[in-house]
This record gives sequence, C-alpha cells and structure tokens, in this order.
Amino acid sequence: MKHHKKQHQKGFTLIEISIVLVIVGLLLGGVLKGRELIENAKIKRVGNDFNGIAAAVYSYLDRYNAIPGDDSRAATRWIAGTNGVTAAAIAGNNNGILDVSATLANDETSQIWDHLRRASLLGGSSGTNAPLHAFGGNIQIGNALLGHAGPAICMLGIMGNIAEIVDIQADDGDVGTGVFRAIATPAAGGNVASTTQPTAGTYAAGTSYDLCKQL
Repeated sequence: MKHHKKQHQKGFTLIEISIVLVIVGLLLGGVLKGRELIENAKIKRVGNDFNGIAAAVYSYLDRYNAIPGDDSRAATRWIAGTNGVTAAAIAGNNNGILDVSATLANDETSQIWDHLRRASLLGGSSGTNAPLHAFGGNIQIGNALLGHAGPAICMLGIMGNIAEIVDIQADDGDVGTGVFRAIATPAAGGNVASTTQPTAGTYAAGTSYDLCKQL
C-alpha cells in the first residue's frame, strides 16, 4: 500500500502579518509626512516671494527714484546696442502709479518685470513675463487692487486652504480685510482687474483665490 505524503502549505503567521502592516504604515506615514513638508516649504516660499518682490521694488525706487514699470527714464538708461543691451527698455509715464493699457508695450504692470530684471533685482526669464509663485500661478503687481492704497502684489490661483494659512501667518485670516485680501479666481483667468475691496469673510478650502498684499 502506497502512503501519500501530505503537503503542507506554509502561510503567514500573525507576527509576520503584523510586521508587514507596521512597515506599510511607516512607508505611508513617510510619504504623507514628505508631502506635508513640501507643502509647508511652498507656503513659506509664497510668503518670501511677497517680501522679496516688495524689497526689489523698493530697491529700484531707492536707486532710480521711480517705480519700476512707471520709470520714464528706463528707455534712455537701457539703450539697444550699449552695455550688452539687445533691445531698448520701454519707459513709463512717471505718474506714480502702474497704468494698465490694452497694448503690452504701454502696460506698466507688465513692464515692471522687465525693469526689475534689467536692474538685476529679479531673476528668471527676460522681458515682461510674469514670475511664477511656488504653486505655479502668475505673480502680478497692479495699482489699488482689491481696495489697497497704491500698488499691490498678487499671487494668482492659490487654493483657499493655502491662502488662508498665508493670510493667518502674517495678517487676520480674513478674505476682505487687513494687509492680505483675496477674491475667487475668475473662471476666465487673467490678471486681477478689481479695485473694489472684497467683503469680509472666510476662505473656502476648495476655491481658487487671487491673493493680494499691499506693497
């Protein structure tokens, strides 16, 4: 009579399963913590961008006694063919505000970036291209935006949960009051056009905002 040997399949013990679950938990925790650290770094960079751009504008004002973009002497300071300049700068009208025009050539809110770059006060690509903030949207400077007195710096397309943190860290955390103010990003996008102060209220986490701070 032949005897058949029973084949025993070895499964995972409770201890082995527990170890695997612990390892998976540690890996997931590390990934989530990494994402949190990256997001916190981006939030900090947004705050630094507000301060850094303001410092660049004030340095230009101190150096040339004019607001970049509005500087009427820019065209004679940076002349094509001199000191490595390939294209002449476009001058502003020196009226003390950043005027908006239908043509890019006369739009001082665009020329401000070119003037700052020519003065070596701003890095990035040349010309009037707006710099990008840490979350990928454009940065804008305009006059009296969202009811601010004088020029304001705006970070376009920042989600409400992030905008609220930036606002709380330096101001009152309210959409419509204080140094930081915001409006929901228009569906059509583009630069902030409103000079009306927003209504006081709270940020909505799932809403994209254009966040502005007085310069």
